[in-house]
Amino acid sequence: MCQLLGMNCNTPTDIVFSFTGFATRSQEHADGFGIAFFEGKGARLFVDPQAALHSPVADLVRRYPIRSTNVIAHIRKATQGETRLENCHPFVRELWGRYWVFAHNGDLKGYAPHLHAAFRPVGDTDSEAAFCWLMQELAKNHARVPTPEQLTDTLTELVPQVARHGTFNFMLSNGHALWAHCSTHLHYLVREHPFRPARLQDEDLSVNFAELASPQDRVAVIVTEPLTRDEAWTAFAPGELIAFVDGQPLRRPARP
Repeated sequence: MCQLLGMNCNTPTDIVFSFTGFATRSQEHADGFGIAFFEGKGARLFVDPQAALHSPVADLVRRYPIRSTNVIAHIRKATQGETRLENCHPFVRELWGRYWVFAHNGDLKGYAPHLHAAFRPVGDTDSEAAFCWLMQELAKNHARVPTPEQLTDTLTELVPQVARHGTFNFMLSNGHALWAHCSTHLHYLVREHPFRPARLQDEDLSVNFAELASPQDRVAVIVTEPLTRDEAWTAFAPGELIAFVDGQPLRRPARP
């Protein structure tokens, strides 16, 4: 399966520390990588069909601390679609005058949604087809950009229609909020004052966030499997959808 990484913050923050550990996992997920950063209404997108561990594009990301309030990254282990640039996540679409970024971890069997002309896949992955369908249905349900609460309610209705086809772990962001849905594995933590040191699971690298952050900063990190060995990660429940705004969960749906 692929791996997902997301970050949602209340102030622009770089993702170099988390991405360094995340990219190491491309030894087992070598069919491409991608990362998208929001800056205001704009979005920077870097994708490469090479493994993140060896990609010069990924090396640029590790060395260039782009600061953003919403970031989505993905390392790919292909289940559907060839190893080509157009099949690398995240995918980007425009809706209501905003960019939307999406990445998926999983495998959807027999999934062939009916799509109209406004949203069509460029590549041949089940993931991009699911993203296009979500965008299409969101456009049908709302005339303008909904609030994070409203969009969470709509996604809660739509997501099970895709998830019944297989594994549908995903992240979605419009630069204001970040939504994460879990079918199998997803974890998150919130870093806030008082900040503490953290050490990566996959690399011999540690950071003392108390030396880098101000007391007002708050950062939510969402990932397939925990990135650090000395922080308290919270596991999503299967079927759980959480919206993150300003570095914290907007709400936690009741677990069944």
